[in-house]
Amino acid sequence: MLPAVVIALGSAVLFGLSTPVAKLLLGEADPWMLAGLLYGGAGVGLLAVHLARRALGGAEAHLARGDLPWLAGAVVSGGIVGPVLLLLGLARVEASAASLLLTLEGVLTAVLAWFVFKENFDRRIALGMASIVAGAVVLNWRADVTITELAGPAALVAACLAWAIDNNLTRKVSLSDPVQIAMIKGLVAGPVNLAIALLAGAAWPSAGTVSLATLTGFAGYGISLVLFVLALRHLGTARTGAYFSVAPFLGAVASVAILGEPVTPALALAGALMAFGVWLHVSERHEHEHEHEELAHEHRHVHDAHHDHAHDGPVDPRRPHSHWHRHAPLRHAHPHVPDSHHRHRHP
Repeated sequence: MLPAVVIALGSAVLFGLSTPVAKLLLGEADPWMLAGLLYGGAGVGLLAVHLARRALGGAEAHLARGDLPWLAGAVVSGGIVGPVLLLLGLARVEASAASLLLTLEGVLTAVLAWFVFKENFDRRIALGMASIVAGAVVLNWRADVTITELAGPAALVAACLAWAIDNNLTRKVSLSDPVQIAMIKGLVAGPVNLAIALLAGAAWPSAGTVSLATLTGFAGYGISLVLFVLALRHLGTARTGAYFSVAPFLGAVASVAILGEPVTPALALAGALMAFGVWLHVSERHEHEHEHEELAHEHRHVHDAHHDHAHDGPVDPRRPHSHWHRHAPLRHAHPHVPDSHHRHRHP
């Protein structure tokens, strides 16, 4: 589990640091245009990675035809709708406050995972999410707030919902090649957003802005998404969303350092509440006797307690490899999370 946690945190670091950079770039580019450049940079960069890795040989399972509806929904919600809502919100809210508000993505991701996709949770996890929500309320609460002033935070909450839908749909295809998944998202979402921006009359930004935006997109949206998909595979949707919630804290710190934004008491209290919620998730331990039903699928794996099958040809079971394989029924007890092999019911 620890390597998967590190992967999720790495995804959070890259995305969190991209938020204040995007805030800076909004002064130079239209939100639709910037969304297109960010995702276009992710798509083109990962295309180069995909081609290079394919030339060298890889061990990941390719997307199957049955994966395409899930991926299409994820591309629309997370690659087109979410980024534009984020940038519209950033234009109206300080980047540090926006970064912490984006922690709600993890909450909404978990709510959908629990109640729509039936992923397991307990009181500790629910308390952690409640603490994160409380932090978001503290961050944006003012007795004299107007409807106009709520537009920015509302856009950010809507972006979080779009990404929460994206995360749960991506979970359905997370056993497939994460580079291919993230690449397709970028190559579709980037051109679509650019086309919308140009049709709406947006001006093409300077070469420097384009370069910085595409590089930021490659790291903060492309590589970050690859790591996120890997974490989904090993941790489940809600837990990955919880670990990813550290991204806004990093974005808030970077906003104070890069943009010179003030550290207010509300910002500090909201950060403390959100940090406590994330800690409850990170320190979770879930162990009981459980049963694995017979299952057949394809994904990258090594042989362990859950992968003990024969091969038709010569394969080193200790090295990562990918092929269609079958899991025999198994009953045992060990610490686990709702990953791809632990989707069982709980009493």
